[in-house]
Amino acid sequence: MARMKEFYKEEVAPALMKKFSYKSVMEIPKLDKIVINVGAGEAKDNAKVIDAISSDLAAITGQKPLVCKAKKSVANFKLREGMPIGVKVTLRGERMYEFLDRLFNVALPRVRDFRGINPNSFDGRGNYNMGIREQLIFPEIDYDKVDKVRGMDICFVTTAKTDEEAREFLSLMGAPFTR
Repeated sequence: MARMKEFYKEEVAPALMKKFSYKSVMEIPKLDKIVINVGAGEAKDNAKVIDAISSDLAAITGQKPLVCKAKKSVANFKLREGMPIGVKVTLRGERMYEFLDRLFNVALPRVRDFRGINPNSFDGRGNYNMGIREQLIFPEIDYDKVDKVRGMDICFVTTAKTDEEAREFLSLMGAPFTR
């Protein structure tokens, strides 16, 4: 939403500029993209699983998901090259900020026994990864229409150089990290 972008410009950017004493405004970390991935191992047996996941992900993100196919054949998993095994969405721009706002302020507080997200899930280059166990925490998903509870991986890609900068940036954007 536009208010997240305005919030970044008015609140987050000046606070980061002051804390890390950047020389240029171009050094301030920004959110580059959010990648949401749902792996579906059971899709090799039932083709309708991919359609169900795609419709759920489209409802959550407001964008058509991309079906990911297997790159290699793995005999132990009864998997052939080219079989659909997952779905992903890459969000940028307005949709990214809208999703971020809904995730931090609406969806995550709906998780049972929620105490915050893990502050140690950074990759060393300023990107944050988290997993969600069920898609039902999003208000767009109708509980009665869900065939199976599935989780998803969410990756926040930032322009931050270090994990400390990225942690401070995401917490200023509203990420509910545990203390």
